[in-house]
Amino acid sequence: MDFIKTAPMRLLFLITSAWLVVFFLTRTALLLPHLTEVGGGTFTIFGTGLLYDLGFLAYAILPIGLYLLLCPPALWRRRSHRWFLQGLLTVTVFMMLFTSVAEWLFWDEFGVRFNFIAVDYLVYSDEVLNNVLESYPIGTLLTILAVLAVVLSLALRKPFNAALAAPLPTLRGRLFNVLALLAVAGLSLQLLSQDAPRAQGGNAYQNELASNGPYQFFAAFRNNELDYEQFYTSLPSAAVAQQIRAELNEPNTRFIGQDPQDIRRMVDNPGTVRKPNIVLVTIESLSAKYLGSNGDKRNLTPNLDALRKQSLYFNNFYATGTRTDRGLEAITLAIPPTPGRSIVKRIGRESGFASLGQQLTFVGYDSVFVYGGRGYFDNMNAFFSGNGYRVVDQSSVDESEIHFKNAWGMADEDLYKQTLKLADANHARQQPFLLQLMTTSNHRPYTFPDNRIDIKSGNGRDGAVKYTDYAIGQFLEQARQKPWFDNTIFVFVADHTAGSAGKEDLPISNYQIPLFIYAPKLIEPRENDQLASQIDLAPTLLGLLNLDYQSTFFGRNLLQDNPLPPRVVVGNYQHLGLFDGTDLAILSPRQGMRRHDDALIESLESRTTGDDPLIKRAITYYQTASYGFKQQLLGWKAPKEGGEQVSER
Repeated sequence: MDFIKTAPMRLLFLITSAWLVVFFLTRTALLLPHLTEVGGGTFTIFGTGLLYDLGFLAYAILPIGLYLLLCPPALWRRRSHRWFLQGLLTVTVFMMLFTSVAEWLFWDEFGVRFNFIAVDYLVYSDEVLNNVLESYPIGTLLTILAVLAVVLSLALRKPFNAALAAPLPTLRGRLFNVLALLAVAGLSLQLLSQDAPRAQGGNAYQNELASNGPYQFFAAFRNNELDYEQFYTSLPSAAVAQQIRAELNEPNTRFIGQDPQDIRRMVDNPGTVRKPNIVLVTIESLSAKYLGSNGDKRNLTPNLDALRKQSLYFNNFYATGTRTDRGLEAITLAIPPTPGRSIVKRIGRESGFASLGQQLTFVGYDSVFVYGGRGYFDNMNAFFSGNGYRVVDQSSVDESEIHFKNAWGMADEDLYKQTLKLADANHARQQPFLLQLMTTSNHRPYTFPDNRIDIKSGNGRDGAVKYTDYAIGQFLEQARQKPWFDNTIFVFVADHTAGSAGKEDLPISNYQIPLFIYAPKLIEPRENDQLASQIDLAPTLLGLLNLDYQSTFFGRNLLQDNPLPPRVVVGNYQHLGLFDGTDLAILSPRQGMRRHDDALIESLESRTTGDDPLIKRAITYYQTASYGFKQQLLGWKAPKEGGEQVSER
């Protein structure tokens, strides 16, 4: 076994040990601010974490390891090669420090290790790089890290020189070590996964801290789509078909699909059809907790607080996910969050659905997606243009009309000015419109035009929330002067909340968002406290129009008497939940099933089985949604003359 003590292996051991020290210090730094939430289990956190650290290094060390072991002895002994290895050590140390700082910043923003969000950030590098440059003193940080890397690599010169002074291995020893490295990497692939050995359920902070950030990043990259039937508990198709029809069997509906799991149905909304304009504003990261009318004392939302008294306001309303694309998916398609990436980002399979815009375009509306940023981000342009909308984004707007922009796009007030122009143009040609907006200002780096509010730009989330509220107030004030205002329904809803991290995998209280439906000449102001979510918005809006239509929506019309049991569906890219107002069912990969009783308060977790009625309901929604997507049962079908069709009585 003397070949283990050879120069290449000793140098490899030095680099690996340095990585493990950095991982240990990173885990400790992330743990300390959350000791109260984590509770006990520190030994398990560090023990399991070490397994993931080693699992990541089994892959990451391969390129360096193979180079060191296969380097010819003649090259190894050259002075220039010695300096090359010294530089390699310095660069490696810099990468360690950079990864650690990146993990810290990511944890501070999202409360989790690297995951699918980090993967998305790598894909859309332009916005992300600009966001980082505008949010942090990146030049200073990189300089500090570079200096530290040089200092630390020099501090390691003694063990480094000792490693280089060790004897070189024989050819047999080299081959043995190469095979050993490959075997360890293969073993890691077989024994470790995103979900094991770390636990499913329990304390989410413990599970995240027991992970390794880089390992989770590459695992998320590999598993960005998860097949429901392969990874999650399923029920017999007959049972699912019966249950989903019970869940969606609203008054005045009739199922017309031939497949028992096809949810396509005719919806007969009573009353005379009307065609008011709709301005649907999806607000970036607006948690319900920020509203002064919900108890916040910072006076961040005076305009929205006033609007609440003038609107149909839903005070028990939830986002389906934790990302913008999930919110847009739910609002536009009224579909639960299928595991893996959202439909919005399933390139090549993101179009052809029976969306809200498609339904309204068919009856004569100009359906427009209006985005403050560049619509290639999150594949938004392809999704909306393929599902019944035309797209107006930052690239469609003349630079002279954009008075302020940051990494994510134009300021909200500029977005609203474009919206007013679009509405004026449609009104001039007497065409009803759906203008579906996506704002950007309430997002890091939290910058906005000066002299708008009493909080300085770029000074944190509070200022961004208050500016978001200010821009909405200005927009409505200007809209009230327009001839189309009285015949327009304004909807303000969040895409997701500002933060969804917590002790549970799906901390349901962190998913609550506001929903305002405002039309003073059309809708009576009142509060609605029924349990609802973003998938209920599209059918509710079509219900307000008294429009008959062919529906593939999983949502419900919130404005009709509804005998169906309450529910909201929530998820992230792995865990899928159904909340009934009291208890929460969670489905996880590897057929995991749990429930949280009294989820908003005590949140008592327990393992359960597929016989649990709440679990059955959860399985029904997600299994049906996944099946419908795969079997193309959710597509738009233009009604035929004389057949089942949209009615304009």
